[in-house]
Amino acid sequence: MSSPEQLPSTAERSVEVSKQAGERLEQLKNTAENSVERSSEQKERTIENAQIEAAEHAISKEAGGAEKDRREPIQAPRRKGGISRKESEQSFKRHIGRVQEQLSAPSRAFSKIIHNKAVEQTSDFVGSTVARPDAILSGAVAAFILVLGVYLISKSFGYVLSGFETIAAFAFGWVIGTVYDYIKVLVTGKP
Repeated sequence: MSSPEQLPSTAERSVEVSKQAGERLEQLKNTAENSVERSSEQKERTIENAQIEAAEHAISKEAGGAEKDRREPIQAPRRKGGISRKESEQSFKRHIGRVQEQLSAPSRAFSKIIHNKAVEQTSDFVGSTVARPDAILSGAVAAFILVLGVYLISKSFGYVLSGFETIAAFAFGWVIGTVYDYIKVLVTGKP
């Protein structure tokens, strides 16, 4: 238990509280007397300063409303080094969730289908192998040039085209473009 020296008696407490109350009463009286003694000029200056401050505060509130939305949320300090796969996936899920909230219902449904993990992996695989830009471009150019040549030759000799010529010419150009792309990667080292 506590000793009597540590806790003041209730009589001593009431004397201290009454002294503090008396001091506070004196402070309030002095404040009231000082406010009565102010001149009218000081009151007008105080009112003008208050109006200017209120106007500045209102302007800053109007301009600051947009700034409030732009602020980044406070994040915990990051550790050194690159981000882990788990952190990257969590960040992607948060970001895509925020974006999808702002989309219409059909757009949101389409976004959920497109950003499905299986669809994304398939798309990345196709984009990095079959649908490379150089391969498609060379396929289209080869198809145009070869089909034009075959058409002009067949027209002059009277042959009829079957329609397979375009597909075969595109495939031939695509193979040439793919080979060119891989050789370029081997030589430069940049994909």
